[in-house]
Amino acid sequence: YAVCIHNKMAVENFVEEISDIYNIDKNEVYELFRELDENGDGRIDIHELSKGLKRLGVLYVPEHAQKIIDSGGVSNDNQLSLEEFLNYYQEHEHKLWLIFKSIDSNNSGTVSRDELENALRKLGVNVESKQVNVLFNKMDANGSLQIDWNQWKKFHFLNPDTKDIKDMVKFWRHSGFIDMGDDMLVPIDFTDEEKRTGMWWKQLLAGGVAGVVSRTFTAPLDRLKVLLQIQSGNKTWSISRGFSKMYTEGGLKSLWRGNLVNCVKIAPESSIKFFAYERIKKLFTNSNYQLGIQERFLAGSLAGICSQFSIYPMEVMKTRLAISKTGQYNGFFDCAGQIYRQNGIKGFYKGLVPGLIGVIPYAGIDLCVYETLKSNWSNKHKNENNPGVGVMLLCGAISCTCGMCASYPLSLVRTKLQAQSNDPHFEGHRAKGTMDMFRLIISENGVAGLYRGIFPNFLKVAPAVSVSYVVYELTKRALGMVYLMYSFCLIFDDILIPLVIQGDDISLSLKTISIKGKLESYTW
Repeated sequence: YAVCIHNKMAVENFVEEISDIYNIDKNEVYELFRELDENGDGRIDIHELSKGLKRLGVLYVPEHAQKIIDSGGVSNDNQLSLEEFLNYYQEHEHKLWLIFKSIDSNNSGTVSRDELENALRKLGVNVESKQVNVLFNKMDANGSLQIDWNQWKKFHFLNPDTKDIKDMVKFWRHSGFIDMGDDMLVPIDFTDEEKRTGMWWKQLLAGGVAGVVSRTFTAPLDRLKVLLQIQSGNKTWSISRGFSKMYTEGGLKSLWRGNLVNCVKIAPESSIKFFAYERIKKLFTNSNYQLGIQERFLAGSLAGICSQFSIYPMEVMKTRLAISKTGQYNGFFDCAGQIYRQNGIKGFYKGLVPGLIGVIPYAGIDLCVYETLKSNWSNKHKNENNPGVGVMLLCGAISCTCGMCASYPLSLVRTKLQAQSNDPHFEGHRAKGTMDMFRLIISENGVAGLYRGIFPNFLKVAPAVSVSYVVYELTKRALGMVYLMYSFCLIFDDILIPLVIQGDDISLSLKTISIKGKLESYTW
């Protein structure tokens, strides 16, 4: 009935169409079941289903097979009988049909590209026209410029996460919360629904928790990178010698020196970046226009600069703690006090200029490489509806690494300037500013000197991505970040009509329904 109201469609026509949908071709389902049931025992287990999804060209994400079995199975034996598979197929097809009809605004029986884009925009999904084209072309297998019901169903029929069209783009958008071993400089876009329901702060919190755990896990490599960066002269430590010197000087605990402030700054940095990004976006867009890549890059860079400037004193303290000797500082506040006594307020902003400038190449290259990889994957896998965890993490890791390489010389100069102290025992470079530091490094070590310490930075990426992803997913579950499905049904001329509504904060009451050949009144 909600579909009828939305599309101004007569209930009688709706009933006629849904009757056809309910008459599922069981032979088609039986054939699919036999293809998935490799050993022919009349049941599909998790291994058969996993291999079957790959063989059929359906995108395989590890948890998809389990979700299908959990959705259809009633015997709790981690298998699907023919009857259970049929029930799953039928229920899933009905949900897909309701979504299809809600997008088909002119009741033509097909979905056009404009209808798909309008549906996304009404849902508050920030998506560019070319991204809509990619999504549309995946479903429009025959190139007719119209998606019919069979194409829609084929595209989604064995994806248990396709309960809402927003799922198709949400996967890519929120991949940015996975910690890649460095600061995320391009903020994440949230839909209007996520902002309204408060889902945004749960996403930020889950990303923050994941960042704390992953940074703590990779902190020894991060400290080694900083120590290598501040070295002067032609000699440098190997990875093993660096760890050995840290352990000898301060024991095992010293490997995590400076990590506390690195974790503490996640919360203010993420919050400032998010709110600055939302404010800056309003300068570029209105309710009828979505940000393109260039505008996202500019808005993201400006937001990154705002957050970097706001928390920069913590960056300086992190560096000072990381390079300190045992007993030099008696904690976080003692470090701040000593910096102030030696250099005043200016001491907390040493290296600020290269730090702010470095945001731009990092954000630009990270975003462009990620979008390029995503676009190439989509063009080569038109029959698959989302990239899967492995592809998403790989794209993120590659784009992050490229951004890291581009901005690393600025990062190294920033660290060297942060480390400068009035302490007469300081052994690093002493420079008057950014350009003077560049000159000193190149004159002593050549261009290669601008990349000193980058190898430990590369080593951080893989463990940071893996740990961050696992913690992020576990935190999301702990926070209840799943889109709950609310469903109810109408009985019309002995036909059961399910209506499916999704969200995380929905209350619905259907108080009055009169059925006399047609629906005469309703109250929401």
